[in-house]
Amino acid sequence: MQLRNLAADTAVTRLRVAPGWYTANVPEHWNFRTPSGGVLMTVAMRAMAEELGDPQLRPISANTHFCSPVPAGPLEIRVEVLRHGGAAAQLRAQLSSTSMPGPGLEVSATFGRDRDGVDVIDTEPPDVLPPDRAPDVDELVGTSGRLRPAFFSNFDNRLVLGAPWWKTDWEAGPARLARWFRYKVPQRRADGTLDPFALPPIADTMPPALIQKLGPAHEPFHAPSLDLTVHFLESTSAEWLLVSVHCRRARAGYATASAEIWDDRRRLLAFATQTMILRSVPEGGIPMPP
Repeated sequence: MQLRNLAADTAVTRLRVAPGWYTANVPEHWNFRTPSGGVLMTVAMRAMAEELGDPQLRPISANTHFCSPVPAGPLEIRVEVLRHGGAAAQLRAQLSSTSMPGPGLEVSATFGRDRDGVDVIDTEPPDVLPPDRAPDVDELVGTSGRLRPAFFSNFDNRLVLGAPWWKTDWEAGPARLARWFRYKVPQRRADGTLDPFALPPIADTMPPALIQKLGPAHEPFHAPSLDLTVHFLESTSAEWLLVSVHCRRARAGYATASAEIWDDRRRLLAFATQTMILRSVPEGGIPMPP
């Protein structure tokens, strides 16, 4: 199987027809059912960074609202700089498919320069197995005949907290899940550190935490994202990234979850939140992916 490079597959090209217009072309290799919302968020943020043209302005936070499904293929991104100050800049970007009318998603983001200030952390990573001792999800899934979304073929994946929810012989527990992710094609900047735009795709993997609470007898459902917010906290040169998810509440057809993203050196790289709409899957439909 050909390995896909997130940086190449989410690259943007500036259009000269008007300021702030870009194009991209995301392949099906990043699909769940359509391209991952986190991958599309990365595309929009790359266009923002290109529009700023200042590598010293790194992403600080970004919020994405998903308006309609976006198919794989050609995309158009329109970027607007709301404010560009000395320390920070705020931007807005709208991403849409060239084959479908209307916006697919809109991202609002802040980019900023590193500044002197306090350095405090008041959380710790979960006590889990390191990636070299953790079970490989591909081996756990095995030859069960379960169809995994193309998205997961881009990663080495290790399950370290939570039960293998794609099986039938497991018990419900807390609505928590933790997995190690490693891009098969490393996502590094010129200085050897992780490309921060590699974080939204793995942040957009929260729904299985809810399944942990519901148990193996739960009715299958889809959980498309309504929004995804990512706070970019620290850089790293590590390859293994731990995504630790907690789904705090689900009611009235919606669910809210949060995720911490750590490296294997106990550095907190990002904090993310996500709101999902829960939709039932007809009998015989596609179950939730691992």
